[in-house]
Amino acid sequence: MGEKTIPIFPCRSIDDCWAFYEALGFELTFRETRPYPFIAVRHGDIELQFGGMKAHDPNTGLFSCYVITSDVNGLYESFRSNLKTSLGRIPTRGLPRIGRLGDMSYGVRQFLVTDPDGNQMRIGQPISDSFEHRPAPKDKVGRALHTARLYVNSKEDFAGAAKILDRLLADTDGLTAVQQVEVLTLRTDVALQLKETEKARELAVQAARIELTTGERDALRDELRRLEDLQGAL
Repeated sequence: MGEKTIPIFPCRSIDDCWAFYEALGFELTFRETRPYPFIAVRHGDIELQFGGMKAHDPNTGLFSCYVITSDVNGLYESFRSNLKTSLGRIPTRGLPRIGRLGDMSYGVRQFLVTDPDGNQMRIGQPISDSFEHRPAPKDKVGRALHTARLYVNSKEDFAGAAKILDRLLADTDGLTAVQQVEVLTLRTDVALQLKETEKARELAVQAARIELTTGERDALRDELRRLEDLQGAL
């Protein structure tokens, strides 16, 4: 016998919920309004269900699921482009939003999608045989970046990440060009989540002005793509 888990999330309106997942590229597989509002959606092997709950607060919900895929790059590009087509922009802050695609220290390449009701899909592809956290880098900058990324991508502790990144930005002379782009891009992202729009705009301009070699741009492809999305939100 085979088993399969299908998450059931709360939503305030099944119509608004479906509009978002339709924009992502999902198909509607079931819908009912009585005896209570309920929908089921599917994208390939990803299946999600939603029950209507008018009292649900999207800002306090902690509902999430992890999706394992064999093509995280393709799924990210699909969701990213579909949202841009539907919304006219790539939502990087607030609700709904899509996060940065990147390699994590626990052996996956992943990104986060949060819907209008605060429900979150963590979508990742294994890139290692081990899912244990790799040891933090020993150098000061690498260790700080490692920790800040975990704060953002695992805990969504944006205030905590801001403190770490601001300490690094207090002495940019000690950062390489690559490290400057990494720190500035992540801090721009964090500033937007904290509704520090002017600060985010200033940081994005600084990051975009840093001169990079072709090799450095290749190494920073995830950060530069995220920076482009963040600039579109400013």
